Amino acid sequence: MSTLEHIRCPLPRNRGFSLVEVMVALVVASIGLLGLAKMESLALASTSIAGNRSIAAIQASSLAAAMHANRAYWGTLAPAQTIVTVSNTGAWAISDPNLSQVPPQPCNTPGAGACTVDQMAAFDVQNWSAALAALMKNSIATISCSTTGMVGCNIQIQWTENAVASNASQTPAQLAAMINANSPTYVLYVQP
Repeated sequence: MSTLEHIRCPLPRNRGFSLVEVMVALVVASIGLLGLAKMESLALASTSIAGNRSIAAIQASSLAAAMHANRAYWGTLAPAQTIVTVSNTGAWAISDPNLSQVPPQPCNTPGAGACTVDQMAAFDVQNWSAALAALMKNSIATISCSTTGMVGCNIQIQWTENAVASNASQTPAQLAAMINANSPTYVLYVQP
């Protein structure tokens, strides 16, 4: 036997990837990328929802501070319920006629007379409604006060999330029905 017979040459191996391996790798990578895209869209939606809840909390606290400043009205004379409706165009309306009337002249300014508690409350609610309309379109705020027993008010803000479609031709009643259907709500109890 010769030494050459004992030396075996290795068989040539195929190098590189087969088409099947490349396709499997592409499918796995695309599934992973789709999962990442879905997680990003959920994170953006959650950020929007959290932002709306923060705005509602800040707006309710703002009105509560105005109520504390005008205890003479909110602690004794406050109406049983006031509803502020904000349309998707940013227009707003107040259900209580006493709080929707603008004082005839600016009060508590140099040269003007002092404000009455009613005028101050109307001024506060109008400014608050305008700020709510600018920040939270398609919302309804309800201010419910009880003057029997312990005086207190509930400030309730309901709004629609971006997933709910609305148009400019909707009446306030249609908007209220849409918001009440399944909307987030923020409630703050205040003792003026």
